[in-house]
Amino acid sequence: MNTLTAKDIMNTEILLAQADWSLDRLAEFFIDNYISGAPVISRDEELIGVVSLTDIVRYASFHSQETQRDDVHEYYLRGLENRYAQEDIAALGLSLKPEPLGTVRDIMTPLIFDVPEDAPLKSIADTMVRGHIHRLFVTRGKQVVGIITALDMLRTIRDYC
Repeated sequence: MNTLTAKDIMNTEILLAQADWSLDRLAEFFIDNYISGAPVISRDEELIGVVSLTDIVRYASFHSQETQRDDVHEYYLRGLENRYAQEDIAALGLSLKPEPLGTVRDIMTPLIFDVPEDAPLKSIADTMVRGHIHRLFVTRGKQVVGIITALDMLRTIRDYC
């Protein structure tokens, strides 16, 4: 086990999330692929962060707290749509339409944890423990060539101990 490196245990089938995806699309992506997180890339395919189910939950929780505070405001706005034109309502700075959910870019973590392909197993474990993370990326230069999850680490321990 002392000779294992990132290249030996990494998964090369990397599922990527796009920064401009809606949160609904991201949730479907996670469910469809049975994953809990993914690297995030920009339109020009540059690695810009990581996103997880925890990020969605955190955002949804914060968003629902804001919505609850606006409930009284919403109560008074009901019925305005029948009495005033949309332009008049907009001119007052009011909105009767719900705010759209955010995008992946809004909730992702821009901090990227990565290791080179030749990183020893101990270094990988140290990085994950110190960073309190469940996944890290294996890079060659600035290109992501693999991903290692906590589950991959457990499989390695099981298979080699």
